[in-house]
Amino acid sequence: MMKRNYTLIFAALLAGSAITAKAQEKAKPEDTEYYTPVPPIVTPAKNVGDAPSDAIILFDGKNLDEWVATNDSTSTHKWKVADHIITVDKTAGDIQTKRKFQDFQLHIEYRIPSNITGSGQARGNSGIFLAALPWGAGGYELQVLDNYNNKTYVNGQVGSLYKQSPPLANACRKPGEWQYYDVIWTAPRFNDDGSLKSAARATVLHNGVLVQNNTALKGDTPYIGQPEYRKHGKEPIKLQAHGDKSEPISYRNIWVREL
Repeated sequence: MMKRNYTLIFAALLAGSAITAKAQEKAKPEDTEYYTPVPPIVTPAKNVGDAPSDAIILFDGKNLDEWVATNDSTSTHKWKVADHIITVDKTAGDIQTKRKFQDFQLHIEYRIPSNITGSGQARGNSGIFLAALPWGAGGYELQVLDNYNNKTYVNGQVGSLYKQSPPLANACRKPGEWQYYDVIWTAPRFNDDGSLKSAARATVLHNGVLVQNNTALKGDTPYIGQPEYRKHGKEPIKLQAHGDKSEPISYRNIWVREL
């Protein structure tokens, strides 16, 4: 067995430390400073939750000009707009943005009606699809549901990335109160042959509470079966008109910042 000369090793370590110390003594603050590229100026909103200066306003309480029916982009039958809010019209089906997005910051507010009925998944069910896909499960869904004293499977409750990742906390407010999501979405990337290059990721705050922390998705979010990835690019954001029989929920103050 070869014997180590610990004296020589220790001396080498001391010498290396001395060189590092001398280099630090000669270092200047400006050695680790740089001035370009300069970040763009974004004027923040005066009120928390309102849109900053570079946001794309998807709904400001006036109309649904930024939205189309998912099943028929030419249809004029959309959801109901009154009193500066959108109320889900289940007979009209899902709606999605006319524009397509890749990576973004999203703010959206919703309200479960105070007279909500039903239980489990049949209680105030909707969903925000962070990228709506024209096949299979329809995209990557962030669940909207009333889970204030309403139990269901945890990877399907509000704040979950549906059927994949349960929320880190249940931050629900009572039905009748406005609630909100702030989302950072990084879309998946694909190689030329269609294979996955990097997974989709989502960071989500629900009513100001972190419920998804840079969570990597395993694929889309089907109701039945396993998630999978299929190559796609920029896609719309979709709001779901769920088929449950409980009272429809409402949305307001929707904006997005492309990243």
